[in-house]
Amino acid sequence: MGKFACSTSGREKLVIRLDPIFEQKMESTIGEHMVPKPEEKQVAENISDQQQAKKCTVIGGSGFLGQHLVEQLLARGYVVNVFDIRQGFKNPKVNFFLGDLCNKKDLYPALRGVKTVFHCASPAPSSDNKELFYRVNYTGTKTVIEACKEAGVQKFILTSSASVVFEGVDIKNGTEDLPYAMKPIDYYTETKILQEREVLNANEPSSNFLTTAIRPHGIFGPRDQQLVPILVEAARSGRMKFMIGNGKNLVDFTFVENVVHGHILAAEHLSSDSGLCGQAIHITNDEPVPFWAFLSRILTGLNYEAPKYHIPYWLAYYLAFFLSLVIMVISPLIKVKATFTPMRVALAGTYHYYSCERAKKLLGYQPLVTLDHAVELTVKSFYHLRKAN
Repeated sequence: MGKFACSTSGREKLVIRLDPIFEQKMESTIGEHMVPKPEEKQVAENISDQQQAKKCTVIGGSGFLGQHLVEQLLARGYVVNVFDIRQGFKNPKVNFFLGDLCNKKDLYPALRGVKTVFHCASPAPSSDNKELFYRVNYTGTKTVIEACKEAGVQKFILTSSASVVFEGVDIKNGTEDLPYAMKPIDYYTETKILQEREVLNANEPSSNFLTTAIRPHGIFGPRDQQLVPILVEAARSGRMKFMIGNGKNLVDFTFVENVVHGHILAAEHLSSDSGLCGQAIHITNDEPVPFWAFLSRILTGLNYEAPKYHIPYWLAYYLAFFLSLVIMVISPLIKVKATFTPMRVALAGTYHYYSCERAKKLLGYQPLVTLDHAVELTVKSFYHLRKAN
């Protein structure tokens, strides 16, 4: 016979005796609640798996693309870690880890318990520091891959670049099967080729480590510190009066939200039988636009004059080539950073736009924001750079 005892004062106890049959039923009921049923245990495990699948790390999450990626991941219910050399913003929902991506010890805390990693860290393309590009984009990425494998990460999504196949000649509706450039346009692209190769070659379905590379082109949008600020600086200094070529060459410019959308779709569709494994995939606005018309819309939207004089493409190219020779001759005596180079001329004067058919087929990708609306949003966000009337 069971007893329930409770204290009524400091000196005596109230003893309640229960009917044996009731007591037996009570124990049985308590037992049922104490021991989870098989189906309940399975549901709990499934919920845990879902929560773990929704936990990810964004390497380079303090940068332009990284911040937008973090925001959209949070909006879609992901638990987000950010690993970067600095903390670029504050958000109580984000777990920040600061360190050097070339150091495994720095990386491990940010990768613990994570199944998906987005790697979008890189020095700015406008930098001319070859050693930095090589260290971060190539050797750093090799370290990140090793750390991810050791930490049990299963999905690795790299932010690459469509420029890895560009050699200064026209590319119209280019596919992912084009060969890597033998003569990359700059150090940034040269090291992005090395980086992409490392990531795609690291794909190992048998070890449950899956990789893919997203190739955007001409990313722009609010908070960008490259395209629009550099364009405005050039306009203020009087360097945006001329356009190279006839102005008809089509180029891809891609709104940052569409790039983010492509990354998340890739992560969610990446599986051993998806066709994404070890593959690169283009993500653009799928709206090729004349290069100079696009720049002109940004400039006029901020109250600057659009380029109105034409320089023949061949003339600009040979002027840039001659200038490069001069800089090479005087470089032992004077250090000059060349910005007007043959490859820069090619970027401004040739066709280079890319097919999104693979993304549409494998991911169901469609741009979320049209180019017209994207330009409007971008111009509005840079109102502080607007020229006064």
